[in-house]
Amino acid sequence: MHVLLTGSIIAGVIGVCLQPVVVRVLVRRSILDIPNERSSHTVPTPRGGGIAIVMALVAALSIDETTRVFVVPLLLFGGIGLLEDLRGASIPVRLSLQCGAGVVAAAALTVPGHLGPAWTVVFPLATLWLVGYANVFNFMDGLNGMSAANAILSGGVYATAGWIHGVPVLTLVGVVTVVAAATFLPWNAGQAKVFPGDVGAYGLGALLAAVAVYALMAGLALEAVLAPLALYLTDTGCTLVRRVYRSERWYAPHRSHAFQRLTDVGWSHQAVTATTVAVGAVLSAAGLVAEGLPVTARLATDAAGVLLLIAYMALPTLLARRRAACRRLPGLQKENWTRA
Repeated sequence: MHVLLTGSIIAGVIGVCLQPVVVRVLVRRSILDIPNERSSHTVPTPRGGGIAIVMALVAALSIDETTRVFVVPLLLFGGIGLLEDLRGASIPVRLSLQCGAGVVAAAALTVPGHLGPAWTVVFPLATLWLVGYANVFNFMDGLNGMSAANAILSGGVYATAGWIHGVPVLTLVGVVTVVAAATFLPWNAGQAKVFPGDVGAYGLGALLAAVAVYALMAGLALEAVLAPLALYLTDTGCTLVRRVYRSERWYAPHRSHAFQRLTDVGWSHQAVTATTVAVGAVLSAAGLVAEGLPVTARLATDAAGVLLLIAYMALPTLLARRRAACRRLPGLQKENWTRA
């Protein structure tokens, strides 16, 4: 409890104190996110504010030897993101650096002596997962408050899972993630003063991916581990498959994600963010209780979660069709009245 309280205080104080300094530096150096075809904002906004989150987490997780392993993905992937925010990097260079970071982080997480022969399978899978989810989180960083809010949700779920299953490392990492992300939320929600940038998105994504690996190795149920990450994985995965199927350049900037299309039909950033958090919360609650259910009930719970994700992905199309029908309705009524 002492370590938990100390870590939370460190994460909160550093996040609160460092964020305004970071914003001033970004503005002074004109490190701005210029709106493009992918953007959901219309005015240039400082990017890279996530460095305050990363540093707050690094400081908080460094106080205990059991959580220092999570500093590795934070620093490596956050550093790659910072390079992208400051100077930019081509896709091949960025991916090469990420693969190297994934190898190092996976090696730190999956100690061969603890896993035995299984390490030869776990290590490459963990590497791919770390690189993959760091990019997924970055792809989904497109709306004000969304990254911080979903990091808070995920951290809270992992903290709860750690408490339920007696894994204090998960509780500590989860709580300090909640605190650090919460210090950024006032700067990014509503009218954003700063964006997390690649440093924040890669750093948070890699951290959550590393926590998921640790939780699975600690014996937690797959549903409990993946539930808080499921919406991001689904939105990114379905969007990628759809773009490849349509022979589009999948790596090019776009507005094909479900969360982007929801804003296109008129939803505010806050409404979309709240929806993603609500869906994630329902999935996470189901994931936490699924392990204790009989097999039939567990499968039914999993199926209900899949249906909820399908409904989320279908929501933008349904709303767009409804809006189109409403726009046609006055014209149809006028035409019918004229004929009469």
